[in-house]
Amino acid sequence: MKKDYINVIGAGLAGCEAAFAAARLGIRVRLFEMKPKKYSPAHTNENFAELVCSNSLRSNQLTNAVGLLKEEMRRLGSVVMEAAYACEVPAGSALAVDRKLFSAYITEKIRSHPLISVECEEKSGIPDDEITIVATGPLTSDAMSGYLRSLLGSDSLSFFDAAAPIIDASTIDRSVVFEASRYNKGEACYLNCPMDKEQYERFYDALVNAEEAQLHDFEAGSGFAVFEGCMPVEVMAKRGKDTLLYGPLKPVGLPLPSTGRDAYAVVQLRKENKEGTMYNMVGFQTHLLFGEQRRVFRMIPGLENAEFLRYGVMHRNTFINSPALLSETYALRKSPNIFFAGQMTGVEGYIESASSGIVAGINAARLSLGLSPVIFPDTTAVGALAHYISSCTGDFQPMNVNFGIIAPLDHKVKGKKSFRNEKISERALGITEEMNEKIFCS
Repeated sequence: MKKDYINVIGAGLAGCEAAFAAARLGIRVRLFEMKPKKYSPAHTNENFAELVCSNSLRSNQLTNAVGLLKEEMRRLGSVVMEAAYACEVPAGSALAVDRKLFSAYITEKIRSHPLISVECEEKSGIPDDEITIVATGPLTSDAMSGYLRSLLGSDSLSFFDAAAPIIDASTIDRSVVFEASRYNKGEACYLNCPMDKEQYERFYDALVNAEEAQLHDFEAGSGFAVFEGCMPVEVMAKRGKDTLLYGPLKPVGLPLPSTGRDAYAVVQLRKENKEGTMYNMVGFQTHLLFGEQRRVFRMIPGLENAEFLRYGVMHRNTFINSPALLSETYALRKSPNIFFAGQMTGVEGYIESASSGIVAGINAARLSLGLSPVIFPDTTAVGALAHYISSCTGDFQPMNVNFGIIAPLDHKVKGKKSFRNEKISERALGITEEMNEKIFCS
């Protein structure tokens, strides 16, 4: 189906990557975004690629699968990665960004591109005879959701995602907290709130007995589930008294400056902006009532007088049954001129969503040019995600990138697991360079 333009619906991370990748291949893009005329329940400003849950884009290390994914994307010309490094805030071995600067950077990049035209419009359908990428996100509007249910012939699935509170830095007791990054990796840019056993047990009891917020009407209904990678802290705590000690309150690698020994538990705070005026409570996604959040979280040492600039919130995410519907190019099998991208495909996480946009954008552009599709192999992180969502068997659930879904090496690597991961990353980046040359430079 040769066309001299494609449509992209949704200007989140996936939609922006899709539009940018297609435009790099010389294809005109019509990008439809319903903001600022209409907002989803989770979004608050009119800029594109708005980060809702966290400002962290996770590990930068090539021994971590998301670190590999980011580097693959950077080498493929990702606009999200370009913006992330331009708007970075210190976060040790992780990549975190100033959310407002990040979103504004991408918005300007997309709006100023000569081949991308932005139309402020809520779409409730897809043209039959045009090439379209649906990247409407985990909070797809009711009108589009209804259309997609009809198009796909099956109901969308849903799960819930929770965001962590943000604290006014000036209200944190610096005489109690200490600066450090776990195992001294990167700059000492986290604030750490140490607890002894008695303090932890009081906090734990208050947390598991705190009152949770009621679900909004748009979130209520059947199919309630919580994604394991973004679980509310109170839900995690109810799995057992020690669960948090092996999760977000893990004290290992953060010795107390006064004794050199690990505390019983540690709550970490990460910078939310470059100026360091706001801090995010790491791993404290929650849907407790706001008053309960204030009461319980002020029991954490150093946060007794904390002022919350944003409380934790819970919002609905929806995704489609991709293994039954999509190919490795993120194209709809029964209608190959329609592509999907972002969290609605079952890739979980900001970076994973953006990577799906790159693949969909490249292949929509190639379809427009009358070229054969490009399939990224599962020896790369980008390709492994595409392979997972299109071929998973059994109970399909959203997935973060991990080395378990990347094809293993054909030989053993002696030593630590990190040595093996380094070799997997080395192989993947070599393949990515070849793919980039083939796609964008030939």
